[in-house]
Amino acid sequence: MSEAATPYIIGINWGSTNFRAFRIGHDGQVTGAIEQPRGIAGLERAQMQALLEDVVAQWPQATRIYASGMVGSNIGWSDAGYVQCPATLDALAAQLHPVQIGAHAVAIVPGLACRRPDGAPDIMRGEETELLGLVAAGAVPDTGVVALPGTHSKWVQLEAGTVVAFMTAMSGEIFDRLTAAGLLASVVDGPAHDGAAFIDGLHAAHDGGMGLGTLLFGARAKVIRGDLPRHDGAAYLRGLLIGAELSDVRRQWPQALHAVPLVGAAPVCALYARALVELGGGSRSIPSQDASTRGFLALHQAAGALA
Repeated sequence: MSEAATPYIIGINWGSTNFRAFRIGHDGQVTGAIEQPRGIAGLERAQMQALLEDVVAQWPQATRIYASGMVGSNIGWSDAGYVQCPATLDALAAQLHPVQIGAHAVAIVPGLACRRPDGAPDIMRGEETELLGLVAAGAVPDTGVVALPGTHSKWVQLEAGTVVAFMTAMSGEIFDRLTAAGLLASVVDGPAHDGAAFIDGLHAAHDGGMGLGTLLFGARAKVIRGDLPRHDGAAYLRGLLIGAELSDVRRQWPQALHAVPLVGAAPVCALYARALVELGGGSRSIPSQDASTRGFLALHQAAGALA
């Protein structure tokens, strides 16, 4: 059977800032990819439709089109809602949100909602496709805690392949914003690294008694007073933010840091891996693109079984 005749689906990860589309064979092979910095936040509805039509024009024989991420939010094409945890792959497939974008039928993946162990609500949209795809493929243990570090890092508790609860930390976004503008931008010179300054920040936030707001301003004071070189400023700030995040994780799941699968971009995962080792834990990294494509295929197979 030729590549053109091989059955395939289109899976689209459409977030706030980026658009990623994949041509995924029914055998799991990814035979095409399109990536553009054209996220939902910067597009009008007519532009969303035009972008989807461009993709379908290149891959016109797809048996089905799926989309996950902010396209299913209240600022996207249509609000796909949330599946309440505990949640399984089958539950997600059963609540796929069918929409029409121009001439094309699209199944939007709903997000997940939970109550954390501390009783507070939390939500995710987009990461559920990666996570449940990894579970279906056996790439992560079906019981334990999985981390997805990034702009909004997710820590997810799994039990027998079911998402029980999760926690979100805005560490990545806070770091990006603090180092792009404002007082702390003036004391940062160069990228973050996992050296001594990172470890100092990690322990200050994880072990110390001061709040994160105080510690963050303290980073500026350290540079101004000569206690911290500017070229270590980004590393120290990263350490503070990750240290505070891991302290929260430990409060939710005291044993969570011992063997954590990390799903995400390699540079960020490397910082989390270093932090986990320093705090007596451990991890392994998993590329996020594989997770997303596996998730779309797993949803397609689950939806077919439910039909």
